[in-house]
Amino acid sequence: MRKNMKAVLCLGCTFLAAAASMMTGCQKAENSSGKIVVEMIQYKPEAVAVFEALEKKFNETHDDIELRIDSPNDAMTILKTKLIREDYPDIIGIGGDSNYSNFLDADLFMDISDYEGLSDIKESYLEINKNLEYVPKEGVYAIPYMANAAGILYNKDIFEEYGWTIPTTWDELIALCEDIQDAGLLPLYFGYKDSWTCLAPWNAIAVDLAPADICSQVNRGEATFTEAYREVAEKTKALLQYAQKSPVAYGYNDACTAFARGESVMYTIGSYAVPQIKSVNPDMNIDSFVFPASNNAEENLLNSGNDLEFMVMKNCEHKEAVYEVLDFLYEDENIQMYLDDQGAVPCKKGDFELPAVLDGMKEYIVEGKSADYQDHYYPSEMSVDALIQTYLLDDSDGALDTFLEKFDTDWKRYNRDVIKKVQDYLDAQSSQK
Repeated sequence: MRKNMKAVLCLGCTFLAAAASMMTGCQKAENSSGKIVVEMIQYKPEAVAVFEALEKKFNETHDDIELRIDSPNDAMTILKTKLIREDYPDIIGIGGDSNYSNFLDADLFMDISDYEGLSDIKESYLEINKNLEYVPKEGVYAIPYMANAAGILYNKDIFEEYGWTIPTTWDELIALCEDIQDAGLLPLYFGYKDSWTCLAPWNAIAVDLAPADICSQVNRGEATFTEAYREVAEKTKALLQYAQKSPVAYGYNDACTAFARGESVMYTIGSYAVPQIKSVNPDMNIDSFVFPASNNAEENLLNSGNDLEFMVMKNCEHKEAVYEVLDFLYEDENIQMYLDDQGAVPCKKGDFELPAVLDGMKEYIVEGKSADYQDHYYPSEMSVDALIQTYLLDDSDGALDTFLEKFDTDWKRYNRDVIKKVQDYLDAQSSQK
């Protein structure tokens, strides 16, 4: 879940399938020097500088390939427009979410099972992509590059001053919030005026309490959100009693600023918020810990998803050159260059230097004890963030049941095409037995 993804233009699978049917291959003309040109579009405008540096480094060290990386502000819209115009890049770099699912479902990506670098990627991040498939698909179609991490950021200096320890269970977290209040401090600050921020605690709680494949289970008719999300919803709302009054009156920037100024001791948000926080208080001593939503510490997982991964467009005729680019991007020193610039989590195995703000999550990162953001499976049209926001504001006795029932109803409405595709697949599998 990323803030800027809320503005992504949503185009349906039918649109993408039409683009795929027109695809004739990603043939690129050689440049004037006779080099093979490899074009890449990546969707993270905040990473323009590091990708410009990587592009320059590659081109200075390769005689037969020219790498061109485009990092537009509205990459997803531009990318979808290019597909319609049959102006295909060789590589795209996007996140692992419903956009990836739709592109994959439209058969736009090359099977890269033969890429040797896959063996260096942590299995948990490869598994995330398999879970994003609407129906099981043979092969590998994406190679994860960078992940992000979300849980609870905390003011390390205040924790040390009061001798507070990191909670590892839900009961310990609530006890900590009570202790913070007793000390005359505010435990949490929310920016729920920006509805996308409601997904931060929701996702972090859901990875511990709901199955990682709950959305697929619902599509198969094997489960309901009413059953799977009840405790998630209860605990998300329970946090409100430890936050400022009227959290929907304040937005993301307000919450970052308040936390930076010491107005709250903790902040349930992803590591992506740290640059914004430090723009207000550069010297703030911030650390983080995995959200302890379960009362069994062993069940807690790091909320981490594929923030950036690379896909090769299907029918690309210079796969060897593209693989050489991927080899370069996945060299340890180039991954570290990205980490130093963006403060991300590497999907590649290895001994990388992580940002200090992730110290409290390092054990989970190294061991791959993580699960994807639940909202990566939600269709944008469903506006789950607004649905959660409405529920959090609803103080009526039946608010929880109303919310859960609407979640199930809206899911069927906005996922009817996917559900039909899944059911058709299951019927076909059954008929073959």
